[in-house]
Amino acid sequence: MTAEVIGDDDGFYSRAKKYWKNIPPTVDGMLGGYGHISSIDINSSKKFLLQFIEEGSGKAGTSCALDCGAGIGRITKRLLLPLFKVVDMVDVTEDFLAKAKTHLGEEGKRVDNYFCCGLQDFIPQPQRYDVIWIQWVIVCPSDGDRAQGKEGGVRKSPGHLTDDHLIQFLKRCQKGLRPNGIICVKDNVSQEGVIEDEVDSSVCRDLGTLHTIVQLAGLQVLAEEKQDDFPDEIYQVYSLALSFQRRRERILDSIWHLQ
Repeated sequence: MTAEVIGDDDGFYSRAKKYWKNIPPTVDGMLGGYGHISSIDINSSKKFLLQFIEEGSGKAGTSCALDCGAGIGRITKRLLLPLFKVVDMVDVTEDFLAKAKTHLGEEGKRVDNYFCCGLQDFIPQPQRYDVIWIQWVIVCPSDGDRAQGKEGGVRKSPGHLTDDHLIQFLKRCQKGLRPNGIICVKDNVSQEGVIEDEVDSSVCRDLGTLHTIVQLAGLQVLAEEKQDDFPDEIYQVYSLALSFQRRRERILDSIWHLQ
């Protein structure tokens, strides 16, 4: 999978970190010039997430969430803080986290931790999180692809992960979940195969590859949804809700009874 595309792991991560140091700490910067889609994205994510955290047997709580590849806190501010009592943020770019403290305003007082760390090294605190949200941080194509007439996509906060590191990170995330907790992944998906951009060291996987990684991490997909109303020129975007394999039938049964 990614090992055949990216080659050296250290170079892969150092290129990504260097690239993001030159990106402005704004919503438009976080979305690669597509800041105008932020509200569409947040509204869809909220509808998707509420299936799993509203009242009901087997649903996740609302005590604490983790925003992975949080950038300046776009998702923390508009999606997670309105739904959870406390949020933690993790991002590899220190300047983004510094900007987040002003971007979040008064509500930023409910952010307990600003972790400056790449996801390949990050270890969530055991049994702390009801929801771990991972968006535009595991896969992403480049502006360079768009300029060359290829299918493009929204950029995201740094934290691009090789297959092995993504599998290990998802396993660590499992240990960070509270009872009934879930992991949500929202990201760009290629039509076929694995694509790397050498400029920002980003990787885009197809849906089949992503499903294989989820399975190897010991997780199952509770729900999967394609994002609507994004610009035609960017990659398709999917949201996946993941849980421990043994919890899948119980949670799906709970969702079914509420419909």
